Amino acid sequence: MLIRFTLLGLLTAASGLYAQPRGRGGPGDARFIGAAPGMPGRTVRNAPYSADMVTETSQALADGNRIRRSSSSKFYRYSEGRTRREQSLSGLSGLAPNSNLPQVVFIEDPVAGASYALNQSSKTAVKSLRRRPMAGAERRGGPGSRGPQFGQPGSERSLASDRGRNENVKTEAIGRQLIEGVPADGTRTTMTIPAGQIGNDQPIHIVTETWYSPELQTMVLSKRSDPRSGETIFRLTNISRAEPPRTMFDVPVDYKITEGQRPFRGPVR
Repeated sequence: MLIRFTLLGLLTAASGLYAQPRGRGGPGDARFIGAAPGMPGRTVRNAPYSADMVTETSQALADGNRIRRSSSSKFYRYSEGRTRREQSLSGLSGLAPNSNLPQVVFIEDPVAGASYALNQSSKTAVKSLRRRPMAGAERRGGPGSRGPQFGQPGSERSLASDRGRNENVKTEAIGRQLIEGVPADGTRTTMTIPAGQIGNDQPIHIVTETWYSPELQTMVLSKRSDPRSGETIFRLTNISRAEPPRTMFDVPVDYKITEGQRPFRGPVR
């Protein structure tokens, strides 16, 4: 009973987090849901694909030791904008890394205005309603708009624009290249923490490199190097442009659906 209750709590929290707008950040900012395709933001239509999402972190310790972590999930996008993400809860940051937790599925359905977190082992689902933006808000980016999210269309451009006003931040285009067979435009952002600002003897340079695909309208590769925390790499692999089956974006009829948290503007507690 305790295990079932805990798992239901995780699914409820997952559905609530999945329905929340995220702040700007990198792949290491939210390992539970991830910072990449599938996070709520502008609905992307007519750009179906499927891919593996891989996040790898590496941190060097002062004694020469090194900590490495890796997580992966499967992502699908339908031409109408629906998305599906298959993720194992085991080993994720902050969620009992040594436990044998099941695989869950997150479905984002902007057409029906709902999000779902599915537990395949118990055939249950937690439903959360999406907050719909005000008329034209997505287009204007005004009140009620979630704005571009990291890994979503325009996110790197907005982030570069904000950082461009900081003299300690330098952003540069680094060309175009094929990544997993998809043309992608690269941007490198270097943020410098001046010596003495946080007690550091010398300047600290934090470098973020992102590769954005105009065709898929999402980020396909990012690399973040921070001397304080190490390196984080996010990438899409095994990209397929084929339309996923429509049934993948529906909750199976034999699943029991319960209502989860409604989206709200405040932070998730």
